[in-house]
Amino acid sequence: MTLRILSVEREYGSGGAVIAAELARRLGWKLWDQALTEEVAKLARVSPAAAERHDERRDPLLYRLAKVYARGSYESSMPVEDEHVFDAERMVALLGQVIQRVGAEGECVIVGRGAAYILRERSDAFHVFVYAPRDVKIRRVMTLGKSEAEAAELVETVDKERAAFIQQYFGADWPARYLYNLWINSAMGNEAVVETVLEAMKIHERATER
Repeated sequence: MTLRILSVEREYGSGGAVIAAELARRLGWKLWDQALTEEVAKLARVSPAAAERHDERRDPLLYRLAKVYARGSYESSMPVEDEHVFDAERMVALLGQVIQRVGAEGECVIVGRGAAYILRERSDAFHVFVYAPRDVKIRRVMTLGKSEAEAAELVETVDKERAAFIQQYFGADWPARYLYNLWINSAMGNEAVVETVLEAMKIHERATER
């Protein structure tokens, strides 16, 4: 089976987004990272900044509680799934549409956003999870201008929110091992990761042709 889709899920600070960009360049495929958020913004007719606020994040707790109450309230006559209301649920619904379309078009590298789960039935997709030791992730985040304390906090909190996001909107664990063809430690260096992923994709293609 010829692979046409590569999804790259990543721990925060592992360098997964940079690795995905290099893989897209080497493969000559389109990179869908920030472009996914921008595409959702166009479909929802909201600003990119509004879409960014819901990117791999749940709505605030009070909003979610109010929404649950509205759904169960006898007095509520307004449809909750109003297409003009843009929140995390609307973001996920549109993301699913965009990722399915992008996958169907093929020759794409998709970064995070539940792509491995959304495209789990596609035999032409290869799913990678990039992780790294905590100290490596903190050092990477510090290169973005964060203090060590700020970097440590981000490493701890961003992935917790991603896990909660996937659990709430996809009903799956994050990361769910069974979804991925390859797990790889980025502590070995970005170039080594890129080469390993490309070779693993070739091996996968050969194995599925038998």
